[in-house]
Amino acid sequence: MKHFKLGFIINPIAGIGGSVALKGSDGMVEHALTLGAKPQANNRAKMALEVLLPYKNDIVIYTASGLMGEQCAIQLGFKVKVVYTSENDTTQSKDSKLAAKALLVNDVDIILFAGGDGTARDIANVVTIDDDYQQVPVLGIPAGCKIHSGVYAITPKAAGRIIELMVTKELVTLTTGDVMDIDESLFRQGIVKAKRYSEMKIPSELRYVQAVKSGGVESDELVLQDIAANVIENMHDHEDAQYIIGSGSTTAFLMNELALDNTLLGVDLVNDLSLSASDVTEAILYKAITEYPGLSQLVITLIGGQGHLFGRGNQQVSPRIIRFILAQPGGSDNIIIMATKAKLAALLNKPLISDTGDSELDQKLSGFMTITTGYKDQVLYPLASPQ
Repeated sequence: MKHFKLGFIINPIAGIGGSVALKGSDGMVEHALTLGAKPQANNRAKMALEVLLPYKNDIVIYTASGLMGEQCAIQLGFKVKVVYTSENDTTQSKDSKLAAKALLVNDVDIILFAGGDGTARDIANVVTIDDDYQQVPVLGIPAGCKIHSGVYAITPKAAGRIIELMVTKELVTLTTGDVMDIDESLFRQGIVKAKRYSEMKIPSELRYVQAVKSGGVESDELVLQDIAANVIENMHDHEDAQYIIGSGSTTAFLMNELALDNTLLGVDLVNDLSLSASDVTEAILYKAITEYPGLSQLVITLIGGQGHLFGRGNQQVSPRIIRFILAQPGGSDNIIIMATKAKLAALLNKPLISDTGDSELDQKLSGFMTITTGYKDQVLYPLASPQ
């Protein structure tokens, strides 16, 4: 029987800057490590491959050496063929490109890669350069700090589900997904400047593939004012509470209404309606809430067009922080979600997504969440764990 030839690449440093508030890994790996960051890309990739364990006798994984894929696949018991070996202890952009080229030469059925938008660009630079390879499908396992591209599955497990459909010969249509990326130097200054670089063929199973992230500031300012007014009223009712303000333009509007400086793409702390810390790392945030004598509440919004609530763009809010917040009096009421009804409608009835990397926590969070959509106006909306 012919085996399914799965091309597999991991960018081991993808997303390493997320938990330490660096908002990216480009040129920041050593700095991130000194701040205590721990690589997570292999863990994310493992979650995708675990879905395929029932079919491991039908799959041969073509991959790169060590942490670029070999180690993860062998640990799970898959048949592995290493077709590229990195010469560097710390992998670089060129390693992703050379690995992709080696996979294409070996005629893999699909390239499954774990990384962020930078990794997607590296893969695209190889796949799209030769007409013979442009029809080879690719699929991303989300592992980066920023995921604007439309070539990624919505979660690691979702990536595994798509490959499962292909292995079991289910009907999977191919379409094109945009490869997007932003300027990380501007990103760290709070400026989002996304650009379309190219496109690649992807399996178009819409249940599992994410949309290109919708960016920009909410246009309906009056609605945002109503939402902010409701949250601020809650803050006045809980004057002794400490507030963790998540990233995004919706929460930035709240901070503007409070006349406080805001880290658009980071996490800030507010005490007594005053800014107490800005652009905090996961470690600083955990220390702040565990040492604070009163209640700590989390104010967040979802990623427009994708629906991610946890695990995408706010890695500073780690599983242990979420668990601590849930363990306080009030439980899930300590998580305040802000979103316009237009933003929710754009999800086309798809649930919000919790992809913290802690499957037990994601399951605990699953269910209907209360979302503030106006002044004294709230809706219940489903939150799901990765599938």
